[in-house]
Amino acid sequence: MTLVDDAFAAALYTDGDAGLDTAASLLAAAPAADAELARRGEEFLRRAWERGWQPADVVRLVRRDLADHHVRLLAALITAETGRYAGLPPRWDAQLAELPAPEWRTDRFSYATAVLELYRLLIRLPSIEAVAPPPGEVFAVPDGIEPRMLARIRALLAKAEATTFPEEAEALTAKAQELMSRHSVDELPASPDRPGAPSARRIGVDAPYETAKAILLDAVAAANRCRAVWNSAFGFSTVVGFEADLEAVELLHTSLLVQGTTAMTRAEAGQRASGRKRTKTFRQSFLMAYAARLGERLSAAAESVPVAPDLLPVLAGRDIAVTSRADEMFPRTTSARVRGVSDEAGWVQGRAAADGARVSGERRAVRRGS
Repeated sequence: MTLVDDAFAAALYTDGDAGLDTAASLLAAAPAADAELARRGEEFLRRAWERGWQPADVVRLVRRDLADHHVRLLAALITAETGRYAGLPPRWDAQLAELPAPEWRTDRFSYATAVLELYRLLIRLPSIEAVAPPPGEVFAVPDGIEPRMLARIRALLAKAEATTFPEEAEALTAKAQELMSRHSVDELPASPDRPGAPSARRIGVDAPYETAKAILLDAVAAANRCRAVWNSAFGFSTVVGFEADLEAVELLHTSLLVQGTTAMTRAEAGQRASGRKRTKTFRQSFLMAYAARLGERLSAAAESVPVAPDLLPVLAGRDIAVTSRADEMFPRTTSARVRGVSDEAGWVQGRAAADGARVSGERRAVRRGS
């Protein structure tokens, strides 16, 4: 057994922290073991990829459960491990681009302790539903929103997030949704017998107020013919749908969160000015109302959008494909009663903010060839 094995036996495969200092002392006194220590970490990451995890998922969990320097260690480890592959699965490049700078300077004992704490988390990651093959395996590059269209949509949403005028934000967001819907319908296959295959992606749902954020994501997903399943334990939702629709869901959900948070901050400032101090309950009630109201309006809008008759069988086939894929990935899901809304002012102002973020009431009919 090597020194690294001895350290791991003391720190990684036992309960509690009793062996952590001993293991860190062993590694700190043996600089020659650093290369083997890094190699073992890359092995742990590879196992995580094989269990369905992706870089953004692991970073999110480490950031939540450990500390910033652990995230930096993880970033260096991910960069080294993924550098071994000629090509990476869809969306991995974007996730790698968002990794923090890996630089972190400290003494050898603190470094060894942090590495062991990180590895202990990595080896305990369970299997989750895979949304893409792990790196090194064959994968198909999905067709998303056309790049120039995507740039236009992002620009509209960025303006909607930046403006302080609700009417302008409303018009910009509605136009972005219209472009998304038009692209989705224009890209439909001609035959209902060939609806294509849906895919999936994970979207972070971070604390605080994660229940409201998950409800908002579910509403946006449903309006765009997708299904969302929330994993509260690991802080993400898995959204199942066709690629262009998945892109639309992620873009719109992110923008509506920004708009909702901005509106909440303004409303909260008004509450404080009037002498109220229950900011936590106000925020929670505000975001729950914001998500619930948007869900009502997005659902109604989705049902009211006319579609050319020749496209209805194709859309029905796609809906069946999405439902089947979601049921296959998540054969056992549970529903829970939503609690925690206790501030009337927050609820009322949250619904008003959702009305101000209207995204679909003016969507035009989208017909083939239009």
